Amino acid sequence: MSRTRVRRRRTTLAVCAVLVGAAWAGPTLRAVAPDGPTPVARSSYVVRQGDTLWSIARHLSPEGDPRSIVDALSADNGVSAGELQPGQVLLVSAGS
Repeated sequence: MSRTRVRRRRTTLAVCAVLVGAAWAGPTLRAVAPDGPTPVARSSYVVRQGDTLWSIARHLSPEGDPRSIVDALSADNGVSAGELQPGQVLLVSAGS
């Protein structure tokens, strides 16, 4: 065999090895790498006359403890209990 043929075979083998390695590296890195930020589903709630953060939390989760939902509503929307106005739109996280 000539040197040129040997060199071409080695080059072809090296290129194939790199391509196979790249084909395996992509899915492997995606499986090992940490996930990016998880999107949070959000909805809204329109405040009605007489609503309080507590009553809204009870409406959103009748069986659960409303304290964490009240805290989340207050923090997410920058409101406190006495600042609610009828017609005001509150953003509600899916985890609430």
